[in-house]
Amino acid sequence: MRTTVGIVGAGPAGLLLARLLHNAGIAAVVLESRDRDYVEHRQRAGILEQGTVDVLRAAGAGERMDREGLRHDGIELRFARRRHRVDFPALTGGRSVTVYAQTEVCKDLIALQLKDGCPLLFEAEALAVEEPESDRPRVRYTHEGRESVLECDYVVGCDGFWGVARKAVPEALTRVYERTYPFGWLGILADVAPSHDELVYARHDRGFALLSMRSPSVSRLYLQVPADTDAESWPDEAIWDELERRFETADDWRLDRGPITQKSVTPMRSYVHEPMRHGRLFLAGDAAHIVPPTGAKGLNLAVGDVVTFARALTYQKETGSSARLDAYSQTCLRRVWQAERFSYDMTTLLHRLPDATPFEERLQLARLERIATSRAAETDLAEGYTGFPLE
Repeated sequence: MRTTVGIVGAGPAGLLLARLLHNAGIAAVVLESRDRDYVEHRQRAGILEQGTVDVLRAAGAGERMDREGLRHDGIELRFARRRHRVDFPALTGGRSVTVYAQTEVCKDLIALQLKDGCPLLFEAEALAVEEPESDRPRVRYTHEGRESVLECDYVVGCDGFWGVARKAVPEALTRVYERTYPFGWLGILADVAPSHDELVYARHDRGFALLSMRSPSVSRLYLQVPADTDAESWPDEAIWDELERRFETADDWRLDRGPITQKSVTPMRSYVHEPMRHGRLFLAGDAAHIVPPTGAKGLNLAVGDVVTFARALTYQKETGSSARLDAYSQTCLRRVWQAERFSYDMTTLLHRLPDATPFEERLQLARLERIATSRAAETDLAEGYTGFPLE
């Protein structure tokens, strides 16, 4: 096959990029190694920034999100048995976030793509991105038992950290910045209505906890645990008991319990690969950067990347200028590093480090106290949480 843009990976980034290009009249082909059922059911992020919501609506993929998504106008911080609500619209000029699971975003985009979009091939495993420095890069892949080649003008790698796209960037040209944290998140899905109508971020001497949700009847909750924890080593009742301890407050708030339907441990790391472009290969999403989930930035950063690429390619189509494509890496990295900073700040603000000194623990409480008493500090958190502008 031959196309203008070869997209490797049909996660939310690859699918959204295909939709944006389709709407701009630019040909593309999407290759996804997994089957449709897997893509539509893998549990990932669930918080959409204001900018992501706006982009999905503009792309024609917002109807079900607007009907079923849960708009949140704030979060609650808990520390020292206290509760403090951060009011997003009041601090950011009306911005908010929406709880709508990545699985649902993918379902919506897949349905649109199969209805009237460019080719989307499931169970098409990319083997390599070849000759990205040339005018005709190509993706070698297998599909339906045969090896084939997709010739492109451009390749966009949306195939995640373990994909093949990033491997096509010569190591001599690469700089990697990373940090691995000594803890992870034990996450559960539970068939019980959320115990609070907004997300709750709790800093506790026993470790961090997060109360989130997937719907009005399904709760998503997390506990900070050692990085090497086996999720199955935690009995259900022990999980609920520990969540109850870490969410404790001085008032009469209570945590509702229900059947746990899923549990897993998420590792915590920060990672940035520079550059995000090599020749006619462009990296997007987890192929180029990873953030700890504390700041709810992963999916939203990927959306920012593909919006930047789609706008740059559309600009070239309309003007003949490649200036915006040439600036892709620099443009994306400005936003990436701000999101890395925000996610790092949230992680170090709320998690208990295994070797933390009493001095460091008191600094955490002082930082939280500052947010609770300073509009400037609270505004900085609200602006970061609801999202940095898409350039």
